[in-house]
Amino acid sequence: MPPIPKNNNNTSFSIPTLFLFFIIISILSLTFFFFSSYTTTTHSSLSLQPTTSCINVYVADLPRSLNYALLNRYWSFTSDSRIGSDVDSEIRSKSKALEFTEFPPYPENPIIKQYSAEYWIMGDLVTPSKLRTGSFAKRVFDEREADVVFVPFFATISAELQLGMAKGVFRKKVGNEDYQRQSEVVDFVKKTEAWNRSGGRDHVFVVTDPVAMWHVKDEIAPAILLVVDFGGWYRLDSKLSNCTSSEMIQHTQVSVIKDVIVPYTHLLPRLHLSENKERHNLLYFKGAKHRHRGGLVREKLWDLLNNEPSVIMEEGFPNATGREQSIQGMRTSEFCLHPAGDTPTSCRLFDAIQSLCIPVIVSDNIELPFEGMVDYTEFSVFVAVGDALKPSWIVNHLQSFSKKQKDTFRQNMARVQPMFVYDNGHSGGIGPVPMDGAVNHIWKKVYQKLPTIKEAIIREKRKPPGVLVPRRCQCT
Repeated sequence: MPPIPKNNNNTSFSIPTLFLFFIIISILSLTFFFFSSYTTTTHSSLSLQPTTSCINVYVADLPRSLNYALLNRYWSFTSDSRIGSDVDSEIRSKSKALEFTEFPPYPENPIIKQYSAEYWIMGDLVTPSKLRTGSFAKRVFDEREADVVFVPFFATISAELQLGMAKGVFRKKVGNEDYQRQSEVVDFVKKTEAWNRSGGRDHVFVVTDPVAMWHVKDEIAPAILLVVDFGGWYRLDSKLSNCTSSEMIQHTQVSVIKDVIVPYTHLLPRLHLSENKERHNLLYFKGAKHRHRGGLVREKLWDLLNNEPSVIMEEGFPNATGREQSIQGMRTSEFCLHPAGDTPTSCRLFDAIQSLCIPVIVSDNIELPFEGMVDYTEFSVFVAVGDALKPSWIVNHLQSFSKKQKDTFRQNMARVQPMFVYDNGHSGGIGPVPMDGAVNHIWKKVYQKLPTIKEAIIREKRKPPGVLVPRRCQCT
């Protein structure tokens, strides 16, 4: 092979070589630019997703007599003999005009207030649209544009009015005004085009009070139900179901697949992390000792824990005195006991969270709000009923947590406190809701259900007339 001649001149490139070089550089630059833009856009869209998405909500045109007028009627009462009603009697004495207010306040009686989700959800939806910039629910006025139809029946107030007037007829239909109102609601929605189009599957009912909508549960079962737990439905389902296990839930009744667990309204004020002080007690509980059904474990726990050192077990009711005792007890204790009552949950859990008192949950069948959005194990202790009933087991277990672990629990709890707050701080509940509050999180959970709900509606359409599909059970 002949030797390669040396070039002693400056290196030079031909025009085609330069052209090719610039093409390669341009391609690499464009690739980097688009990759960077895609990465930035992807991260940006992920971070903005909760605020840019929304759910379209149509409010069924129920008469006012089935929502705010029920509150007017409540405030027109001269008195209420139920426990905890003293605070409402004081409110009545100070303002005689409450019965005529367009948007009356919700009762402060803790027995009623704990189920006030219906009031705050409705208050958000009737707030003028220009003020609702932080709401995840977009109100639409054409039902054909809606993802869901909200049924604005104040079921808790309706039930509590009946219980306050004539408790003895509550489970009867004759002479029961609550039953008449329930029937009026169901008759109204079943005549609408929206209900007939979906079979009610895209309708949303607030059924937080265990006795709310008691007479028409079967008829509203296909809808999306906002409930505090499934405690009032298990017995009904187990009787109707062919399944042998009491843990099986009727597919046409309640299920975490279609329904949304919502928080109770907390009754105690929020304690900020910066206000937290040294806690001298290990474990605190205040409530009724004797309960029914799944709550029977409470009485056994009481007997086991009552004489344990640094454990406070107080029997009391949610009146003014009991409220102050609970504030003091929860804010000076490391842990707050949360055993099942008549139903698996109670507002005590959310009072503990607002008090930065680490919840100790003793309930094998509990369902909790906003799971998937929040991890309760980051700020709560879960104890199996079987372990809890072993002598000294709970005390020994709680004493094993280090100060660092307890501090971490409280820091995590402080971050999620806003998620369980309904109150928007506006008169009559009419005003913008907090973006990180309970109402927005409820609508986000409903939004997550939409693909399943829409699929169920489409599947129902294809069934030939007269074809019956067997009821299925859904394990949770």
